[in-house]
Amino acid sequence: MENNGNNNVNNNENREKSNGKREGGHFHNRRNNHRRGRHGRSFGNKPKVNNESVNEATEAKSAEVAQTEEIASAPQREKNEHPRHDRKRFEDKKKNPPREEKTENSFTPEPEAERKYMFDYDEEPIAPTEPEEEKNIEVVGIKFRNGSKIYYFAPNGITFEKGEHAIVETVRGVEYGEIALGNKKVGQSEVVFPLKPVVRKATKEDDLRNIENRKLEESAKPIWHEKVAKNGLDMQLVDVEYTHDNAKLCFYFTADGRVDFRELVKDLAGVFRTRIELRQIGVRDEAKLFGGLGSCGRPFCCNTFLPDFTQVSIKMAKDQNLSLSSSKISGACGRLMCCLRFEHDTYEREYATFPKVDTIVETPKGRGVIVESSFLTGKIKVKMNSDQTLKVFGKSELKAVGMIKVKDDVSDDLKQLEDK
Repeated sequence: MENNGNNNVNNNENREKSNGKREGGHFHNRRNNHRRGRHGRSFGNKPKVNNESVNEATEAKSAEVAQTEEIASAPQREKNEHPRHDRKRFEDKKKNPPREEKTENSFTPEPEAERKYMFDYDEEPIAPTEPEEEKNIEVVGIKFRNGSKIYYFAPNGITFEKGEHAIVETVRGVEYGEIALGNKKVGQSEVVFPLKPVVRKATKEDDLRNIENRKLEESAKPIWHEKVAKNGLDMQLVDVEYTHDNAKLCFYFTADGRVDFRELVKDLAGVFRTRIELRQIGVRDEAKLFGGLGSCGRPFCCNTFLPDFTQVSIKMAKDQNLSLSSSKISGACGRLMCCLRFEHDTYEREYATFPKVDTIVETPKGRGVIVESSFLTGKIKVKMNSDQTLKVFGKSELKAVGMIKVKDDVSDDLKQLEDK
């Protein structure tokens, strides 16, 4: 009988293994898959159930249900709070119950001492802060030959007077410049950083060397023409400039379109034995280098006081009531005159409140159209609709009614005067 019992136990264990049963879950066996149902259960003999494990699982489940009911009876947790902290908060509240909320009748103000402790600082009005003053920097103004633009340099502890000369180092190299502005202090906004210092005040040797460089520049012009003709290039020489230490020789030229001058640079470098730089400039730059007299009888603006070139348009000539003739609004360079640009701001400001040409106005003598307007004289010419005559009025006598639409036609000859 004992042997039969042992055999039964062994058979059950073998049957469990054959069914793929393991503690904690199911183990799928290929040989017995045909005997398993949808959820992996065997339709054969049922496995042996451990009563102790069932009791432990039942007790754990009942404890979990009690804990859930206990937490549910606690106050609802705040938003965005993780659920794992609910139990801890509940236990803390049981140990340290919250204070009873005071009603309106039971409210008592805090003592004066506590309020003073909470706000133990004196509230003082914030005084408005004054803007920091811009720091002034000591500079000296220097301009170079054939130029009207003044460049700032640090005086480097040297006192300069207008008309003296100095040696400075620029992007192009060591140069010989003339003092246009003596030592003065300017705001930081007027200075382009980094501010380079002056190397030294020019000596007599520097003056003699500058004169010698001018002679070398003149002797370089025939060689330029020779090499340009040899390479078959169409280039017009404008100016030649040596740096003060003869480390670089720069040729300024004009040409129609782009020019391939690589072979020319090699030929010039073989002759002068120094660094060669070829710089193509426009017709306006050419007029600035040479200088001359304008149609007004005065020296060119670009050669005297204009630091940089700005774009000039036909519209500026129209706003200033000038005759749209190429011979009257163009300069010696063949482009629109520079004075049209720097006078345009004044005309634009004044005509903002002054009647313009082609404006329909009401006058004491009837309705008409403005044909000429000048804020300089304060007189306005109006063409009357009744008899087509011209009459002169003041600004206060007119009332604007409308505007005549005029086609803005500009001839091709005038368009060529504008900078492209």
